[in-house]
Amino acid sequence: MYDILIIGAGVSGSAAARELSRYDLKICVLERAEDVCCGTSKANSGIVHAGFDAEPGSLMAELNVKGNEMMEQLSRDLDFPFRRNGSLVVCRSEKDLPELERLMKQGAANGVKGLRIIDRTELREMEPNISEEACAALFAPTGGIVCPFGLNIALAENACVNGAEFHFNTEVTGLTHEDGIWKVHTSQGDYESKIVVNAAGVYADVFHNMVSEKKINITPRRGDYCLLDHAAGTHVSRTVFSLPDEFGKGVLVSPTVHGNLLIGPTAIDIDDKEGTNTTRDGLDQVLEKSARNVKDIPYRKVITSFAGLRAHEDGHDFIIGEVQDAPGFIDCAGIESPGLTSSPAIGEMIAGIIRDILHPEEKKNFIETRKGILNPSELTREERIALIHKNPAYGNIICRCEMISEGEILDAIHRPLGAHSLDGVKRRTRAGMGRCQAGFCTPRTMEILARELHVDQSEITKSGGNSKLIVGINKDSIRTEDGSEDRIKTDSTEGRN
Repeated sequence: MYDILIIGAGVSGSAAARELSRYDLKICVLERAEDVCCGTSKANSGIVHAGFDAEPGSLMAELNVKGNEMMEQLSRDLDFPFRRNGSLVVCRSEKDLPELERLMKQGAANGVKGLRIIDRTELREMEPNISEEACAALFAPTGGIVCPFGLNIALAENACVNGAEFHFNTEVTGLTHEDGIWKVHTSQGDYESKIVVNAAGVYADVFHNMVSEKKINITPRRGDYCLLDHAAGTHVSRTVFSLPDEFGKGVLVSPTVHGNLLIGPTAIDIDDKEGTNTTRDGLDQVLEKSARNVKDIPYRKVITSFAGLRAHEDGHDFIIGEVQDAPGFIDCAGIESPGLTSSPAIGEMIAGIIRDILHPEEKKNFIETRKGILNPSELTREERIALIHKNPAYGNIICRCEMISEGEILDAIHRPLGAHSLDGVKRRTRAGMGRCQAGFCTPRTMEILARELHVDQSEITKSGGNSKLIVGINKDSIRTEDGSEDRIKTDSTEGRN
């Protein structure tokens, strides 16, 4: 029996788990994937929005600004990459200047600090590669960029260290409420809890509608992106937005905290809650629209493309609170952009709601901070030499594109909620995120995973489930009676003969 059961280990569920782990509560997080950060949270812009484009008085506006204000201290406490680089909303026609002014007034009403409209000359000084058509921009100095994986993993690890349980590969299939207790039916059996938090991303409407007569509807909104190599990472220094429309903030051009350049996303409503495939039309839109605000983008330096899904609820606002006709069932639904920015504040809000229901005692031994994976590139030459002498694994480079060592991969595997797949290692260390996109480091990373997890390499997956990379063996050898070896050819689809 748990006090709190959270459905979903994305950034909202993990933020809630971290805040709730401050109290003497038995907490469980159920995640259908093999790791944290496998859904909406893993494929987004990594932007910390200033908060000027949400409707004043909305939950989005309130939690966006609060989450933005919390992010810097949180990044220090939990040791994940964050940079307050500022953002620009570009206006390319003087007839649209009133919309820019409206955004500034709206941002001021939301409590965004430092907003101002800059003219063409100052805009060019800030961003030399801005479009020649740009005539003005709204400058938001509080805008920032963050590593979405780093934030999500840091929140989850800190929650885990403070006692929250995480159960992976556990898909919720149903919910029943009897005698004040929620029974959560899953692919791994039943769980019981006093409180259920519904942080299931694009599936949050499914679980809400199981327990409430008042239905909600979440539409998966696909966003296509292109990621460019480090060589393009300084093409802009701030996040460059278009004027927003009914589908959101439009295609942006932004540096990343890891030194790449990111362009996207599209905003395409689809029916498939698993539809994370890119499309030719979607990527064409990314290329065409990104060029409107930023000139000379070096598209030949694109190293990968991907798509993510936003959980767009029909009311276009966050739904956070106890469901009226389902006592003890807490919605955390419709968490689309600016959900990543808002996540620290979302975690606090959910914890506050549950605190008022259960009245738990605060822990005296809550661990506030967390240390991330050591990054040898941040050390001095002397410090790095000393580290390698102490632990030679840090001198064995596995991913040459990103210069990731075996020592970092070992840390990723053995830390709390450690990696069990190639993508798990990639999200924690960036091994495989470079120019060759894991073309060279995959075999060596698989060897390390297999060795450290004490499994055969054939059991290692890209991202859990059926995503195994080894499907059989082309050749095997047997030793004959005279000690020589015979080679036996086998069908790779059938496995070992």
